[in-house]
Amino acid sequence: MGNPLQLKSLNHISLVCGSVEKSIDFYVNVLGFIPIKRPSSLDFNGAWLFNYGIGIHLLQSEDPKSMPKNVHINPKDNHISFQCESIAEVESKLKQMNINYVKNKVEENGINVDQLFFHDPDGWMIEICNCDNIPVVPLSEDNNVWSCSRFNCNIQNHQQQIQQMISMYKRAS
Repeated sequence: MGNPLQLKSLNHISLVCGSVEKSIDFYVNVLGFIPIKRPSSLDFNGAWLFNYGIGIHLLQSEDPKSMPKNVHINPKDNHISFQCESIAEVESKLKQMNINYVKNKVEENGINVDQLFFHDPDGWMIEICNCDNIPVVPLSEDNNVWSCSRFNCNIQNHQQQIQQMISMYKRAS
């Protein structure tokens, strides 16, 4: 199957906001994003933010009052997930900031992943996790395994990295 569209990486996500200003505050002060220059040809209210190798484009809703409000935190709902270094530290910060969250744990063969789910000001769900605890295992007959933190998804280096990981795991076996 390969890479039929010759994709390189995920560039950004776009989120419609009731208040771009409130969303900027959240994504900057809670998640650590940095506002970046937005093309001047865009003739609508919005903002571009960047960090962790991904952009977030905030778009002002044309009718903020009609935006649905998501009050229930459902880990099985649409969300964007960020890897963290310390779930305990993130949980402590969320408590300090009075942000409601739901804890979840995923277990696979004795390996645990801790997850924290919460909403941005417009109800878009955010997950913070230590997801790279669980190895990425292709669904093919090949038994090669790697973890998210040890695998760089830059498509230009993709094949080389796969071959390096195959060699590394064969030597370890």
